[in-house]
Amino acid sequence: MNTPALRITLVSETFPPEINGVANTLGRLSEGLCQRGHTVEVVRPRQAGEGPLHNDPALMLCRGWPLPGYPGLQWGEVSMHKLLRRWRRQRPDVLYIATEGPLGLSALRAARRLGVAVVSGFHTNFPQYSGQYGLGLLTRVLTHYLRWFHRCTTTTLVPSLSQRLELERRGFERLELLARGVDACLFNPARRSQALRDSWGLGPDDIAVLHVGRLAVEKNLSLLRPCLDALHKAYPHKHLRLIVVGDGPQRSTLGQQLPDAVFCGAQRGEVLAEHYASGDLFLFPSLTETFGNVVLEAMASGLAVVAYDEAAAAQHIRHGHSGALAMPGDQTAFVDAACWLLEETETLRRVRLNARQHASRQGWPAIVEQFEGYLYSACRQTSAAAEQAQAATLRAKPGSTAPRG
Repeated sequence: MNTPALRITLVSETFPPEINGVANTLGRLSEGLCQRGHTVEVVRPRQAGEGPLHNDPALMLCRGWPLPGYPGLQWGEVSMHKLLRRWRRQRPDVLYIATEGPLGLSALRAARRLGVAVVSGFHTNFPQYSGQYGLGLLTRVLTHYLRWFHRCTTTTLVPSLSQRLELERRGFERLELLARGVDACLFNPARRSQALRDSWGLGPDDIAVLHVGRLAVEKNLSLLRPCLDALHKAYPHKHLRLIVVGDGPQRSTLGQQLPDAVFCGAQRGEVLAEHYASGDLFLFPSLTETFGNVVLEAMASGLAVVAYDEAAAAQHIRHGHSGALAMPGDQTAFVDAACWLLEETETLRRVRLNARQHASRQGWPAIVEQFEGYLYSACRQTSAAAEQAQAATLRAKPGSTAPRG
């Protein structure tokens, strides 16, 4: 059966070309939906260098306010009435709200007023973040708000099984899994560059220990130093160097903790892919991820990943086969896993090959198709609910001849 093309609105505080997992995911979903014949509108804050005027009818820009401690990221703000005026002129079939801040809340209220279907995504683990920043008292308040917010939508999409279980434990409802994909042509071992490794001071047989991601407190980056120290102690004959790709509020602190590391700053596209492919071992100590796109990118690039057994790592790494896992929070096990991968040259080679083979099968097209299915389902559910409400109203009118029961 042929299905009609949809008018889809994506609402998010972050979007490409910004560099983070949410922006990357939304960029891939938006591109994939357009390729499948749908019309996609994006509602987001203005980014650096953007003025108030633009000529793209599929883009609505709003004011943005800097997010404390996160240079380059922001909250979006727009009035519900402005959204109502826009959507009454050109009504979307369904909204996907990726962020739950003021922008997402205004969009949710406007959609409910108009009876438009809404699907939400749980992309960022704000309750866990508040604990990392010493704001534990806010955790209960944040959880209460987020639970209310997502209960107001038809479906909430979560990226990993571990995240779904955690949210179910906190009382969230109507959760569905939407994993993430990876561009295995872009992130490919063939992009390995000895010239880049030379610039890091590494020869062909040396070990580049890589970390890619936002340099922030919630990423648990304090584990990098003890892990690197343990590797140097276990293998004094190996030439190891930590390569850090990314930027964020912890950059200066990490520079002091890791004076021998190479800090490459934020990278994107083919340059980022070249950095991945030129590494050997990938350390990912974060405990606050809803997914962790960098895990799949590293695997697709042929790296042996060390991570905690949750989110993307739990779904995509078989311990000892395509990477190495530690129980969440067990720092000793994390360090031991990294040491094990370097114990034998053949072990590292085999794990890297298996990682590449697995990740190369995790493409975005299947993810986009699944996402499309959730949007169609939300439209059907919202339409059925509206018809039921209309029928109930007719039955309640005096003298109504509408069928009862």
